[in-house]
Amino acid sequence: MKCKDKMKDFNRMDKPALKEFLTEKKEKIRQLRFDLSAGKVKNVREIREMRRDIGRLNTLLKSK
Repeated sequence: MKCKDKMKDFNRMDKPALKEFLTEKKEKIRQLRFDLSAGKVKNVREIREMRRDIGRLNTLLKSK
């Protein structure tokens, strides 16, 4: 999904839904980091995308 599409989806969400989505993303990135250290992750770029999504969500939450 492209950045603009993600931001459109994020903008449609209300504040509690954004907070819940943010906690899900943080949990997923934590799990990905554990899997990376264990050698289970095949797509390392996914971690970068998660970090960027978390940044986008934090920015959007501050503006709302």
